[in-house]
Amino acid sequence: MFDVLAADPSLLAILCAVAFTAGFIDAIAGGGGLLTVPALLTAGLPPHVALGTNKLASTFGSFTASLAYYRKKLFNPVFWRRSLLYTAIGAILGTIAVDLLSKEALEKILPVVILLAAVYSLFSRMQPDDKLDLPLPDKKLFWQQRVQGLTLGFYDGIAGPGAGAFWMVSTMALYRINLLLTCGVARSMNFISNGFSLVAFIMLGHVNFGLGIAMGLCLMLGAWIGAHSAIKFGGRFIRPVFICVVIAIAVRLAWQAWSN
Repeated sequence: MFDVLAADPSLLAILCAVAFTAGFIDAIAGGGGLLTVPALLTAGLPPHVALGTNKLASTFGSFTASLAYYRKKLFNPVFWRRSLLYTAIGAILGTIAVDLLSKEALEKILPVVILLAAVYSLFSRMQPDDKLDLPLPDKKLFWQQRVQGLTLGFYDGIAGPGAGAFWMVSTMALYRINLLLTCGVARSMNFISNGFSLVAFIMLGHVNFGLGIAMGLCLMLGAWIGAHSAIKFGGRFIRPVFICVVIAIAVRLAWQAWSN
């Protein structure tokens, strides 16, 4: 297994720089794993260890970002408790199933789905930043939270790229809340799915702790700056960053899936 203590210091510095950038982007729009996972694979980690190590590092960043949104009262854990629970269940199931699923069809479909998400975000009507009302709770909303949490938690558990972006698009579409509240939901659900998926990866022995912690600290710093930038500048800052990131994710996945 790749030993971070024996690694070239310059390689470790590059991985930490990538982690910082990923943390910044992920705190605003999601998609940080599209930077960190290829970097870990390039560094020589086996695929499953790269995924598990990325979950460890990502947990640091998603915790930092979700805490920032919570402290600014942009995430209400009581209101979203069903989403939190079913996201955790989905993440565990997805991680357990990662060795059993064929990803070929999924990898070819994902770029199209993500590109449609970018188009939706580009033309959809955004709620103003000062509108912080949550939808009224009813049975329909409760089922939306359960299905969304289970589906996206499962997707993130199988190391799904762009899970944060999917959380943002689906949350805007289902609940009609503004981008700041949407960021709070997406980052908090990412933390839950990363954390529970990480537990499963640890039990399977697929985590390099030294490298994961080193990158995680850099992710924390990037996430802190990214989350506070989003909170300070609001939807006018988040929306173009989000659309650019989603398009970049779609292009990256399309090249990866269709280039051969």
